[in-house]
Amino acid sequence: MIVGVPKEVKAQEHRVALLPSGAYHLVRRGHRVLVERGAGVDAGFGDEEYGRAGATLVDTPAAVFEQADLVVKVKEPQPSEYPLLRKGQVLFTYLHLAANRELTQALMDSGVAALAYETIEVNGRLPLLEPMSEIAGRMSIIVGGYFLTKHCGGSGVLLGGVPGVLPGKVLVLGGGTSGVNAARMAQGLGADVTILEVDVERMRFLDITLHTAHTLYSDETHLLELLPTTDLLIGAVLVPGARAPRLIRRNMLRLMRPGSVLVDIAIDQGGCAESSRPTTHDHPVFVEEGVVHYCVANMPAAYARTATQALANVTHPYVEQIADLGLAEACRKHPALRRGINVMNGQCTHQAVAGAHGLSCAEVAV
Repeated sequence: MIVGVPKEVKAQEHRVALLPSGAYHLVRRGHRVLVERGAGVDAGFGDEEYGRAGATLVDTPAAVFEQADLVVKVKEPQPSEYPLLRKGQVLFTYLHLAANRELTQALMDSGVAALAYETIEVNGRLPLLEPMSEIAGRMSIIVGGYFLTKHCGGSGVLLGGVPGVLPGKVLVLGGGTSGVNAARMAQGLGADVTILEVDVERMRFLDITLHTAHTLYSDETHLLELLPTTDLLIGAVLVPGARAPRLIRRNMLRLMRPGSVLVDIAIDQGGCAESSRPTTHDHPVFVEEGVVHYCVANMPAAYARTATQALANVTHPYVEQIADLGLAEACRKHPALRRGINVMNGQCTHQAVAGAHGLSCAEVAV
């Protein structure tokens, strides 16, 4: 099979979908690997490394898409890439389609088979999303603490406090992978951490593993009680494949102190606050109702080398399976792959995505 790796074109997206070592293993298995020149440079992987691994370097994204049977990316196709997609091709990347009707329609129109990393589920886990959730969760405390500084428009609260001064208060919405990683980082800084969660068993796990963090059942009453004293609010809610629930209404933000910070990790899925809108690493924040909003839609790209390595660790086995067996046989041998198919044969094939856009949901035809 011909496996293609284009350079990412989303704003400030510095990751690459395949490591040189991954290209080496695919070539050894008899596949041809096409890599667009410069695809890995921003993550610290030069063209010469891919060349030594046996990959063929090409000059344009069109050359990748024209020849590749399997296109492996990090982020969803951008409008400039829509015309390059074609029927019979397999696209394997993060898609987050529930928050993007235009992209969903473009994929259906192209005839491509589009697999989303974030909807592949194994034993109740999302193994291809977890590493990026870990990075985003840890990063949320770093950026949140930075934008709490007064010169960034924040309230001037140091999360860890100092002797004689109480620490800042961090409220995490959701105790999943990104939420628990945010809580651990905040706890490590010495902040006062509370996690809102609806799963009682998950709360027991959090209580055992996060010794100084508090857990509280997630409902609106508790949220309203906590917001007036919250310095840093982390939105870490996730419904696999679906649009993120809007837990924070605009009027609720008015309860928070001016200069408080909201980091909406769920922005890829539409955001968990009514006031959230996607931002970029160049212009990461805006202020609504006196609250600083950080809503960067590709947070892990800031740590491109770490994120690339972490992503490739979990995606490469699936890339090999599809390349070795073809999509249909790979899905038969590894049923978890079927859950990743969001669009196929011009139809939406994921229930949550279809529901988000009012589309009919077709059966996966493999």
